[in-house]
Amino acid sequence: MMQPKVNVITLGTSNIEKSREFYEKGLGWKVSKSSNENFVAFQLQNLVLCLYPNHLLAEDANTAMNVEKTFKGITLSYNAYSKEEVDQILNQAVAEGAKLEKKAQNVFWGGYSGYFSDPDGHFWEVAWNPHWVLDSNGLLHLE
Repeated sequence: MMQPKVNVITLGTSNIEKSREFYEKGLGWKVSKSSNENFVAFQLQNLVLCLYPNHLLAEDANTAMNVEKTFKGITLSYNAYSKEEVDQILNQAVAEGAKLEKKAQNVFWGGYSGYFSDPDGHFWEVAWNPHWVLDSNGLLHLE
């Protein structure tokens, strides 16, 4: 059963450098060591905020940045404890009326993820990430 939680909010950006500078220097947030030129992560109190280029985020979710689809450059992420849990959550969501946007698969960053959209078209990534620690309370820790 899917727990009522959000671990990661990923914002699509048109200029990753400018967005990183805003959050890092403008707001004083500390950039995670897992960040790179195309991906920036910040540990917030109880969740992680990530920045990712719009076109790459749309590509990862197997959609396009256009008005015909409801994808607006943001995904909500649910981090799972295993690949099996990813599949279980995706299946549950689809059974409850969600649309499967991207079948779960091994992904380029070393994890396993898939996407569904809720009845209003909001995109959720369900992911298992071997590089981040998900504690027994369901809280995500970058380092």
